[in-house]
Amino acid sequence: MQHKINIKNADYFDYRSSLMRFMLLAIAIIVFVGIVTSTGRFVFADERYDDQIHAAKEDADMQARQADELSRMADNYQAELVQLQNQSRQIQESLEKSQRQHASLSEEVRLIEKKLSKSQNLLSDIIVDIQIESEITPLEMIASSKTMSEYIDRQAHQTAMLHSLDKEVVKIIKVKRQLKERQAEVAREVALQKNQREQLEIKQKKQQKLINETRGEENRYRELASSNNRRVEQLRFDQAEQNRKATEEAMSSLGGRNVKIPPGILGGDYPFIHGPLDYGVDPWGLYYRECVSYAAWKVASTGRFVPHFGGRGNANEWPTTVAKFGIKNGKEPRKGSVAMQDIGIYGHVMYVEKVHDDNSITVSDYNLAWDGLYRKYQRSSGGLTYIYF
Repeated sequence: MQHKINIKNADYFDYRSSLMRFMLLAIAIIVFVGIVTSTGRFVFADERYDDQIHAAKEDADMQARQADELSRMADNYQAELVQLQNQSRQIQESLEKSQRQHASLSEEVRLIEKKLSKSQNLLSDIIVDIQIESEITPLEMIASSKTMSEYIDRQAHQTAMLHSLDKEVVKIIKVKRQLKERQAEVAREVALQKNQREQLEIKQKKQQKLINETRGEENRYRELASSNNRRVEQLRFDQAEQNRKATEEAMSSLGGRNVKIPPGILGGDYPFIHGPLDYGVDPWGLYYRECVSYAAWKVASTGRFVPHFGGRGNANEWPTTVAKFGIKNGKEPRKGSVAMQDIGIYGHVMYVEKVHDDNSITVSDYNLAWDGLYRKYQRSSGGLTYIYF
C-alpha cells in the first residue's frame, strides 16, 4: 500500500512539476509576446505624434485662413484709402484753383478800386470847376472867352465830361460790387474746400490706422501659423527619427545583426516625386511617396494587376485587401513579390528585387525612414509576409 502510495505520490509530484513547468513556459511566452508587441507598438511614434501633428496642422491652416481673410480686408481698406487720397488730391487741386481765382479777383478789385478812385477824383475836379464857374456871371465868362463859340464849347465839354464820368463811376461801382460778390463766393468755396480737405485727412488717418491694425493682426496670425507649421515640421522630424530607430531595431531583431537604414534619394523611376510626402493620391488610392504607393506602382509597371485599395491601403492591410481579388500571400520570398513587414501601426511594404542564396533579399521601397525617399538594399527575408501579384 505504501509502495503504491509512494508511486502515486511520485506520479503526483511529477504531474505537478510538469504542470508548473508548462505554466511557467506559458507565462514566459505570454510575457515575451507582450513585451514584443508592446515594444513594437511603443517604440513607433505614430499614435503619440499623429494627433499632435493633426492638431497643429489644423491650427496652422485655420490661422493661415484667418490671415488670408485679414489680408483681403486690409487690401479693401487700402483700396478705400486710395479712393480717399484721390478725392483729397482732387479737392486740393480745386482748392488751389479757387485760391488762384480768389487772388486774381482780389487783384481785379484792387485795380477797379484804383480806377474808381481816379475817376472819382476827375469827377470831383470837374465838379469843383463847375462850382467855381457857377460863381462867375455869364457876362464875365463870355467876356473871358475869346468868342461866343469858345464859351459854348467849354460849357458843353464840361457837361459831357461830367455826364461821362458820372456814368463811368456808376459802371465802376457796379463792376466792383460784382467782383466783391464773386470774391466772397470764391472765398466761401475756398473755406468749404479747406474743410473738405481736413475731413478727408481725418478719414485717411483713421483708414491708415485701420489698415495698420488689420495688417498687424494678419502678421500675428501668419506668425502663429508659421509657428504651428514649424511645430508640425519638428513633430514630423521627431516622429520620423523615432520610427527610423524603431525600424532599424525591428530589422535588426529579424536579421540577427545591427541594421542601419541606408540614405535615401528621389529615384527608382517612381513618377510621383514632384511634391512633398503625401502631396497627392495615385491611381490606386494611395498617397504619393509612401511605401504603399511605390510598391503598387512598381508591380503595375511590370504589367501586373494592382487593385484600387479604397481606403484599405495601409501596408499591414495589403494581404487581406488584395486577397479579395484572388491575390495570394505566403512566407516564401519570391522575386517580384511585395514583402510586408508588420511593424508599427501601419506596417511597411517593399518590392522584392532579388532573392539571394543565403535567403536574404534585395528590396526597393519608399519612405522606410519616414522621409518619402527611395532606397534599394539587402536585408533578411525572415518575419515578412510576401504578396504574390
